Amino acid sequence: MTGGGMAFDYDLFVIGGGSGGVRAARMAAATGANVALAEQSRMGGTCVIRGCVPKKLMVFAAGFDEVMAEARAYGWDVPDGRFDWKAFRKRLHAELDRLEGVYRKLLETSGVTIHDDRAELVDAHTVRLAGGDVLTARHILIAAGGRPERPQESYAAHGMVSDDIFDMEDLPGSVLIIGGGYIACEFAGVLQGMGVKVTQYYRGAQILRGFDDEARGLVAEAMRARGINLHCGTNIIGMEEMPGGAAKVKATNGDEQVFDRVLYATGRKPNSERMGLENLGVQIGRRGEIVVDEYSQTAVPSVYAIGDVTGRVNLTPVAIREGMAFVRTVFEGVPTPVDHDLIPSAVFTQPELGSIGLTEEAACEIEPVEIYCTSFRPMRSAFAGSPARVLMKLVVSVASRKVLGCHIVAPEAGEMIQLVAIAIKMGATKEDFDRTVAVHPTMAEELVTMRSPMRTIG
Repeated sequence: MTGGGMAFDYDLFVIGGGSGGVRAARMAAATGANVALAEQSRMGGTCVIRGCVPKKLMVFAAGFDEVMAEARAYGWDVPDGRFDWKAFRKRLHAELDRLEGVYRKLLETSGVTIHDDRAELVDAHTVRLAGGDVLTARHILIAAGGRPERPQESYAAHGMVSDDIFDMEDLPGSVLIIGGGYIACEFAGVLQGMGVKVTQYYRGAQILRGFDDEARGLVAEAMRARGINLHCGTNIIGMEEMPGGAAKVKATNGDEQVFDRVLYATGRKPNSERMGLENLGVQIGRRGEIVVDEYSQTAVPSVYAIGDVTGRVNLTPVAIREGMAFVRTVFEGVPTPVDHDLIPSAVFTQPELGSIGLTEEAACEIEPVEIYCTSFRPMRSAFAGSPARVLMKLVVSVASRKVLGCHIVAPEAGEMIQLVAIAIKMGATKEDFDRTVAVHPTMAEELVTMRSPMRTIG
């Protein structure tokens, strides 16, 4: 194809074979464009290989201990089980291999040329592969994703990050998790459910910063009730390497313990380094994110970026949406800004936390709101003698009556929030919820049966 009098090898060159890059490449190829994609690691990216998929499979695996205990309360003669990490790990990696093959096949059948190599930009239309090939493209899309970030302290080199969890040869007897975000909390629950003694330090006052205060408070209570030794307002002040990969850790709360492993879950960083971007005039933000406009275009008109490398909303479905909007804009001629409003999310702790829209704390800073909230012991766990509680919460605008936010802490909260999100995205009011007939007996029926607000703020 030609543009501006210049012949290009490709219409589009995508850097990164994760969910966003693969979707964009396939959609662009479907328009008749000549597309290539470079991936230096495994096809599928963070989500498929080192994130959502293996993590959720681990969440499933870890949950069976509680299921067996619950089954006994319901009359089943179920013996205590023993989790076999090696057997699970073998099946896990086989599944990841299968999914990687699926992603590769999707690209091949779409007519996308695959380069299993690292790529960096030479100029606004040229990329150089690590193997030496130099290729040109009318448009370049950077979908290089992100990676776990280690703290700057010297001792931080002795410890795991989230990528390492899936490759462990054996489960440790004990682990210290540093961090209080969703990755830290999810792996705390997973490892505890698999039989690991888990301690978690978080320097903040409460875990899951940015989520609704009541919701994250209930998650923290549930984590402690399940045996996770969670300490907020706590951080490491020293670490000494011990034989066999263990570490002797000294904390700000005065504790000094030896842990078989230490896991850092202290944030992620965009993969924007050593790509030649600064030399081109592509703007890089304070945390290494590629700065783009609402159409995912950088300061260099032919270069675009989507997904975690932009630091906007680091969620797989968002990266996919950004890739689709890019193709609509650039290859279909329909300018399509990315919609980052009202994105649902889920934290796969035990119980799960599902959230969409404004928290109570954020909403009351904007306008007067009514808070509808209930917390109760669900039928299934109450019958089994469990003290576990769930939370259902709606944040409602006094003026418009629109539901501005919904927050659920419950088993399968991720499934519930996906469906609630449709209604909230459509602009449903509290009265729309009230007009909906409840499905009984369910946990989610509480979302449509809360008649009176617990409080009005503002």
